[in-house]
Formats: sequence, C-alpha cells, structure tokens
Amino acid sequence: MLPNKVASSVEEATSDIPEGSRIMVGGFGFPGTPTALVKALMDKGVGNLTCICGPWYSGARRVVDAAALIASGQVTRVITAPPVAPAPEPASEDDRMNLEIMPQGTLAERIRAGGAGIGGFYVPTGLGTAYEEGKERMSIDGVECIFEEPIKADYALIRAQAADTMGNLVYRMAQRNWNPIMATAAEVTIVQVDEIVDPGMLDPELVITPGIFVDRIVIAGGDNDPS
Repeated sequence: MLPNKVASSVEEATSDIPEGSRIMVGGFGFPGTPTALVKALMDKGVGNLTCICGPWYSGARRVVDAAALIASGQVTRVITAPPVAPAPEPASEDDRMNLEIMPQGTLAERIRAGGAGIGGFYVPTGLGTAYEEGKERMSIDGVECIFEEPIKADYALIRAQAADTMGNLVYRMAQRNWNPIMATAAEVTIVQVDEIVDPGMLDPELVITPGIFVDRIVIAGGDNDPS
C-alpha cells in the first residue's frame, strides 16, 4: 500500500512540535516561505526554539516568515546568514537571543552536509576573522581551511509548488532556494504546497525532493500575513 502523507490542516501538521525544538524555516525572505506553517507554529505558542534560516527580510512586507517567528519571542537561538534586517531588541536581559551568523554559502553547505550524513568539511571562507574562533584549522593543498560541522534540525518547515500523496515535491522558481536542502536535514519535514496530486501524476523529471525525505504535506495558500 502506498504511503499517504497528507495532513488535514496546518494545525495537525505542526501539532507535535514541542518546546525547545530546532526548526528549519525555508524561503529566502518572501519567496518560497511556508507562511501558513510558520503562523500555525506561532499560534501554537511553543518557545525556546532554535530557528535555522536564510537571511531574513522583516519590514519589507507583511509576511509570516522566519523573521516573524523570531520577532514573536518564541526563539532563543538563531542560526543564519547575515540578515538584511536587525534582530529585534530584547525586552529584558533574560530575553536576549543567541545569534550565530555565518557566510551564506557556509550555512547552505552545513545544512547540505547534515542531510547527506557527512561529518563536516573544510573551507577557507572566514579564515582570519572572528568567525574562525574555536574552529579547527587544517592546510589542504597549501590552502589554510577551517572545519565546519553539519547542521541538522528536529523539524523543517518548507514550501513547494506541488506534491503527490507520497511526498514527492516539485518546486517553482525561487522555491528552490533553501527548501530542497532543508528537506533532507531534519528528522521531520513538513511541507506547505499549493496542490496535491495522486502518485504518478508528477513529471518525474521535475521532482527535486523525493518523498523519502518528506513526512507531512498540507495544502495552504496565501503568502501575506493573514492577520
């Protein structure tokens, strides 16, 4: 019997996400962002989250994205590339957020390594800067490099254009930014899509993320903040 990974609602799809989870949020600011899943997580109110995301663009438009989750106060640690917007000011010393910033390419490769089961990699990027502090250094073919560990998450919230009921995903344009690599690097991958079809109806040449990486899919449209 073929698996059916369709959830009835975004609330059902995110219902088991607990306090203290490591959450990857796809999208690059607005494009490809799983807005409905992020809003459901915000409405759920779980806190002490670690948010792993690309650069956030809060303030550009009313979009429920990683920036909105960070601003909600539910996030205590962010792992990201340099943000376009500043982190929200803490209300008190206890509300201060741990912010780990790295080059965007390094972040992408660390997530990719997490999904591929690779124990890490060496890269020259960041050498000689404060980012190198505490990292192992090695000379490879005469080039000094620093060691980067893989990044994984408990849950990935991502966005695709279409899925079949088995979880195979087709992306549209800018949805192919952080979403495909994050899908591979989480224990549970939850996907917001615009369309769900029966197995065999997707062109296999267009499938980027195989269903083996996907745990739940849910139809939810609308990119703007519904509030």
